[in-house]
Amino acid sequence: MDLSLIHNLLDPAILFFFFGLFAAGIKSNLEIPAPIAKFFSLYLLVAIGFKGGVALSSSGFTNTAMLGIGAALFMAMLVPAYSFLILRKRTTPYNAAAIAATYGSISAVTFIAAQQYLTKNGVDFGGHMTVAMVLMESPAIIMAVLLATLVRKQEAENTNLSASANGAAVKPGKQFSLKEVLHEAFTDGAHLLLIGSLLIGYITGEEGKEMMAPFTAEIFKGILAFFLLEMGLLVARQLRESRNLGSFLIGFSLIMPLVNAGIAITIANLLGMAQGDALLLACLAASGSYIVVPAICRYAIPEAKPGVYFSMSLAFTFPFNIVIGIPLYFTVIKMLWN
Repeated sequence: MDLSLIHNLLDPAILFFFFGLFAAGIKSNLEIPAPIAKFFSLYLLVAIGFKGGVALSSSGFTNTAMLGIGAALFMAMLVPAYSFLILRKRTTPYNAAAIAATYGSISAVTFIAAQQYLTKNGVDFGGHMTVAMVLMESPAIIMAVLLATLVRKQEAENTNLSASANGAAVKPGKQFSLKEVLHEAFTDGAHLLLIGSLLIGYITGEEGKEMMAPFTAEIFKGILAFFLLEMGLLVARQLRESRNLGSFLIGFSLIMPLVNAGIAITIANLLGMAQGDALLLACLAASGSYIVVPAICRYAIPEAKPGVYFSMSLAFTFPFNIVIGIPLYFTVIKMLWN
């Protein structure tokens, strides 16, 4: 892997992540106050959305941009479909649908870490990949809701058949509105802030970039380090609470990022995408949501257990991608592109 993994581990922000793991591991009382941690999260969304919008305003919606966005949307629909087929045999259908949605969606922090990795290694990437990140949330959610609705309908039919056979009254199944779920997805605060920042960056362009530089550029690395410290604390605590997941689900949370990234890299290679864009696509496909999608799944698929899909994404997939996945995916990309 050359020295990519070592260089990635020596990044100050990544080291703060490990420090958070260590502090929680020894049961220190170190913590980031919740309002401040939320501010860090919102700041990163504003910064990455704004910078992506500025970059997009310079390049425009070229064929390259449309290919990258199209590939991302394809992965957002493909990953939940085959994930559900794999998972439904080893867990409940509702858990399978929620986990599928989680892995069809993305982790914005993993995306930011991949951008930082590319910047550190002097590799260019397109602002359109931020648009791809924004658009990947909804297809995954729609796929999961449709899958859960099918399961719900099948269970209702089986229950009604059994009730009819026994002469009992048939009860209507609980209905969920796809319209309400989509409204929840698009108006979720984090998602909406990312979209708004992207649009503002696109509208203001280079002039806006210059005015916002002290906020979106100069302090970015420090805020990211603090945020990853908080993530390290969260991951360590979540690891202690995820002992009941079972070996299959833990294995899924570590193997599927490799599978998803491999498919994304293959698609990027076939489409002739640049190396930087290919890595971002791979990281988007390999990551799992632990903010937006879990919050929506609590409403859309209440039969699923949040502790399952949230723990898988945050406690296992997130640290795997941050520490090992990003440099590994880029090493593969460099081998294939050369």
